[in-house]
Amino acid sequence: MATPASSAQPGSTGPERGPRPLAAAPQAGSASTQLVTDQGRTILTDTVVSKIAGTATRQVDGVHALGGGTARAVEALRGRIPGARVNHSQGVAVEVGERQAAIDIGIVADYGVPIYDLGAAIRRNVIDAVERMTGLEVVEVNVTVYDVHLPSEDEVSDAEYPSRVQ
Repeated sequence: MATPASSAQPGSTGPERGPRPLAAAPQAGSASTQLVTDQGRTILTDTVVSKIAGTATRQVDGVHALGGGTARAVEALRGRIPGARVNHSQGVAVEVGERQAAIDIGIVADYGVPIYDLGAAIRRNVIDAVERMTGLEVVEVNVTVYDVHLPSEDEVSDAEYPSRVQ
């Protein structure tokens, strides 16, 4: 007959101490992962992983913005609200399991940056940051380039659009 894991075995000094593996995978629809030890547990929500991934992506030279057109438009409106904070997980979707994470990132690339190299740099930075900060193994980072930002898009001259009022 098997004894429960929490009871001491004959001849032992008590239950084993130290880290145990991550808890069972979260229930369907759940958005967290737990690191369980004898001293307690640490719970990681999807939001934590997506913020880490979003911040790591923004640190890569050649990334102009995160997200597709709709996400960027919503963020632009949100940015006009006094006191609103930056959404660090915009353009990032994650799937967090018991020991692993898969990450999807949508970006707008700066014109002239080799997109293949940009994708590789994003993957390296995101994998390093998420694995270092959470202990999860990142099994994949998929990068979708929604648009290329042209330098001329920032240069709207007053001559092109004269003021209608004085």
